This record gives sequence, C-alpha cells and structure tokens, in this order.
Amino acid sequence: MSTSERRQRHRASLRREILEAASRLFVEEGYEGLTMRRLAERIEYSPTTIYLYYKDKDELLQAVCEEAFSQLVGKLERLQKASSTPLGYLREALRTYVDFGLANPDQYAAAFLRPIQAEKTPEFENSAGARTFGLLREAVGACAGSGDIQTADAEATAQALWAAAHGITSLFISGQRVPFVARQALVDHTIDTLIAGLKTPSAAPISL
Repeated sequence: MSTSERRQRHRASLRREILEAASRLFVEEGYEGLTMRRLAERIEYSPTTIYLYYKDKDELLQAVCEEAFSQLVGKLERLQKASSTPLGYLREALRTYVDFGLANPDQYAAAFLRPIQAEKTPEFENSAGARTFGLLREAVGACAGSGDIQTADAEATAQALWAAAHGITSLFISGQRVPFVARQALVDHTIDTLIAGLKTPSAAPISL
C-alpha cells in the first residue's frame, strides 16, 4: 500500500471516529453539549484536527443527521423490495418514518425542529432527506399508477403526507402534554385516515 493510500485510509478512519463520537455526545448531552472542544476531549485529539474535517459545529451536526437519516433510507429501500403492493408499501413507509423519528429523537429534532440561520441552511439535494422524500414520492406515484389512490399532483400529495407524518412525530418528540390515546394507536389511525382519504371510490371501504 502506498503512502498516499495509507493517508487516505487514516483520514477516512478519523472522520468516522469523529462522526461516531459526535453522535454519541449529541445524544448524551444535546445540542449545547456538542462542542468542538468537548468532542476533541472525547476522541483525544486537538480541536484543530476536527476543524480539518468540519468547518464548524453546524456542519458537524449536519453530518450527524445525515448519517442517521441514511439508516432510514436503507430501511425504506429494504421495505420497498419486500412489499407486495404499492399501497402496502406507502402505509408501512409512513409508519417506518414515524417510528424512526421517535427512535432517534435527538437527530430528528436537530434536523427539523431547531432554528437554522438562512445562510447555514443545509443543502437538500442529494442528501439523505432528499432520498427519503424521493422514496415517498415514488410510492405515491406507484399507488396512483395502480389505481389505489387518486391524486392530480403526486408531488403535492407526497408533501402533504410527509407534513402529516412529521407533525405527529414532532408532537411526541416535543413532549406535548395532551391526553393522547396510546401512541401506536394514534400513529396507525392517523396514517390509515390519510390513506383512506386518498383511495379511489372503488378501493374505499363501503359503509353499511
């Protein structure tokens, strides 16, 4: 192995070590607790070394969120391959999204629930978030193509479904003290109601 290859491997290994330590520190101590100095102490490197990889805390936190949401993309892609019907995939994809957010509340809050300065808004294109939404949009298009749902605008429908899934996820993460029914029951009812509202008349259940 050449010197250049060893150096590249070392840089990739150190970047991974920084990211994993940052993820743990963020979950343990939250946004304020994640500082370059604290992170440097955790991995026993100087803060200067970390700045060689991430220009500031916001860029580092974005990388933490990107890593987490890449796992969600993987879950949705595996689910897509295993699903037998477009409508079944759409329903389970929405549930998977909510479950992921509730299982990773710190990363979800960092990605969607904290104020971000306009000049520091992370790039959406080619991000894990964009890939996640792309899978949702594909699912909506597949359901429309199969005749399971009606929509004149798949993009708007996908955004509306995401907004609803995001809303219920955010409510639980923020700890709103509302006398909700059991969490899973509310999630399931919300998703089933959304899906029922999009079904074509022939696919909708008949009221007796």
